[in-house]
Amino acid sequence: MRVALFVTCLADTLFPQAAVATVRLLERLGHEVVFPEDQTCCGQMHVNTGYPDDALRLVRRHVRVFAPYDVVVAPSGSCVGSVRHQHATVARRAGDERLAGRAEEVAARTYELSEFLVDVAGVTDVGAYYPHRVTYHPTCHSLRMLRVGDRPLSLLRAVRGLELVELPQAEQCCGFGGTFAVKNPDTSTAMLADKMRHVLATGADVCTAGDASCLMHIGGGLSRLRAGVRTVHLAEILASTEANPAGGAVATPATGGAR
Repeated sequence: MRVALFVTCLADTLFPQAAVATVRLLERLGHEVVFPEDQTCCGQMHVNTGYPDDALRLVRRHVRVFAPYDVVVAPSGSCVGSVRHQHATVARRAGDERLAGRAEEVAARTYELSEFLVDVAGVTDVGAYYPHRVTYHPTCHSLRMLRVGDRPLSLLRAVRGLELVELPQAEQCCGFGGTFAVKNPDTSTAMLADKMRHVLATGADVCTAGDASCLMHIGGGLSRLRAGVRTVHLAEILASTEANPAGGAVATPATGGAR
């Protein structure tokens, strides 16, 4: 299957290893991965902070860039949630029904990584090997907007060498929430403290999730505690094998649409 990688801003600028791992994993499973180079931000931040005109321009661009592809995959429940639940609404509020229809078509073909693996590719055992004690944090957008359910857990349970431990009160938000953490720092910090306490209670070596943003928040707190617990994106765990525990691949640039 030919898959377009929607890399997301955070992965592109701060956590490229999550994007590289996504490519390595999908290619190992036999898919061709292309990277449309004209992609930019999906506009979630602009929608959430009250800049609909700026968001509209980004929605137009996103639809134009990804419309040629049958399948779009992103290592981010948050950004996929924006594509699915915000793009058409932004277009309709601007009175552009044609754009709204095209946005809905792109959204229907856009998947968070675990959704794609389980629902589209039909796999839970991806041939991964990761000999660590791991706990999983279900991020708010993947849990409540995309309703990915136990798909990430099914994938993790099939990883050889991995000991999966349940995270207490897993469904509680970590406190990041994008600009929420900036606008409400005291509340955000209190929520983070609760989340870190639960992570540490598991005795896990690694806390994983499907969103780099939440892992950045949790990981920053844990590093300041010098707790010895790492945060690792789900894609990195699933891409890891005995033969290639790190390494990486590069998606084929796609500047002229689907081939």
